[in-house]
Amino acid sequence: MIKKLWGVLFFIAIIAVFTGTSGAGEYIGAKKCKACHMKQYKSWSKTTMATSFENLKPGVKAEEKKKAGLDPDKDYTADADCLRCHTTGYGKPGGFTSLAETPKLINVQCEGCHGPGADFRKIMKKDKKFKLADAEAAGLVVPTEANNNCMNCHGSDSPFNDSVDPKYKFEIKERLINTHKHFPLKYDH
Repeated sequence: MIKKLWGVLFFIAIIAVFTGTSGAGEYIGAKKCKACHMKQYKSWSKTTMATSFENLKPGVKAEEKKKAGLDPDKDYTADADCLRCHTTGYGKPGGFTSLAETPKLINVQCEGCHGPGADFRKIMKKDKKFKLADAEAAGLVVPTEANNNCMNCHGSDSPFNDSVDPKYKFEIKERLINTHKHFPLKYDH
């Protein structure tokens, strides 16, 4: 029985290698999302999420870094503790690995909140009147107060929280409403 199980697992692994699927969604970057979600892309591009990687560079946001106990002259663009919150998909299959290898995934992009987009993008491209439930089944995350990725970066382990400066107080309910206004989409759902 165990030999049979190992045989099945080996067969699945071989199929995954040859078809390019690993069971994890692939990150595609905000420029791919922009094709159908131009208004949301423009809205996002005006947020601090769209430029969050810049904050890791030496001299940028020096006063804020000092307040948080960080060296303002240090280059944090390769610091794993920082990359998980200033890039898209860092530490996850297909996510950001380095500026040289995955520059299209710098900053906190659409997939930072909505999950890796390759699988649900296929559904959206295939059928312009797709059902939201089908996209969610393919990995789309529609953030809510209970189900969101925000607190992964805006939680108490961040050096930038309201104990350092009250301006960093993070209210998820307010952010879901105000941070990324969603206008009517190009295609019905």
